[in-house]
Amino acid sequence: MLKRLLPGLVTAGIVVLVAAWGLAPVFTGHAVMRAADRGDEAALERLVDFPALRISMKDALTDEAVARLRRDPRLAEKGLGGLGVMLAPMLVSGVVDVAITPQGVAAMVSTARAPSQDGEAQDRPRGDKPDLHKAWGYRDLNTFAITLTDRDRPDQSLALLMERRGLFSWKLAAVDLQTGPDA
Repeated sequence: MLKRLLPGLVTAGIVVLVAAWGLAPVFTGHAVMRAADRGDEAALERLVDFPALRISMKDALTDEAVARLRRDPRLAEKGLGGLGVMLAPMLVSGVVDVAITPQGVAAMVSTARAPSQDGEAQDRPRGDKPDLHKAWGYRDLNTFAITLTDRDRPDQSLALLMERRGLFSWKLAAVDLQTGPDA
């Protein structure tokens, strides 16, 4: 009897372990969303790798700023585009250092918008919650993306990138700003 039961128990244990391993980022992603909705700063401190997120946000916003400066024909004509490209990393760095806090992350998650020039996530009035579409999926074995898209702005989305920190532990560590051609 035990000889027939043991392989089934081992198989069931392996299935449960693999399911827990595969679903761990989903549980962490839901925890980030709930903490952001409640404004739970302590939970966000535990769930977000703020130094890694700041670096990622600086890179993403600098790339976006440089791309916008290069597309602006007025700056190209006056030769000011090069100056803007040189100054963009410094300006973005200051904004990100101010904006990437538990409150800033909560605002980004609840609005699907990156910080604006003044260091605040581009927020809506209190009563007007955006209708967010959330897409969940692995990018690779150690990176899981939660892509947030405001249905009013379908050409712009914010992907929250969760990174594995151990066998079952995940943290929000990066962002991917996805903008359409006319953004």
